[in-house]
Amino acid sequence: MYRIPILRMGEFLLVTIQVDMQDQTAMALQDDLAEKIASSGARGVLIDISALEIVDSFVGRMLASISGIARILDATTVVVGMQPAVAITLVELGLSLEGVRTALNVELGMDLLQRTRQETRLVR
Repeated sequence: MYRIPILRMGEFLLVTIQVDMQDQTAMALQDDLAEKIASSGARGVLIDISALEIVDSFVGRMLASISGIARILDATTVVVGMQPAVAITLVELGLSLEGVRTALNVELGMDLLQRTRQETRLVR
């Protein structure tokens, strides 16, 4: 089974999905990310889906689930690079990806993670 690499960039994790995700790959990513967040103490996860042309309802639910797991582990999730057709499909499937923050590209996504982290520090 193919495993999606998870890279650490300071206090954040970067996941770049370069292949169409099968259900098993999505489930493995969810498990791997939960483990990596817990073991590294990462405060944010950036998931780049710009290479995905198709996202089905299972993968959409997995993205929402990953965000929920990350939130419980005190990390923010930002999904970047969503193609317009993917966004339309998710809305048509009734998946709003509640709790998932989005940005147009990796640069804006990292900026969002940085701002969120700074806001969190001010609150604590």
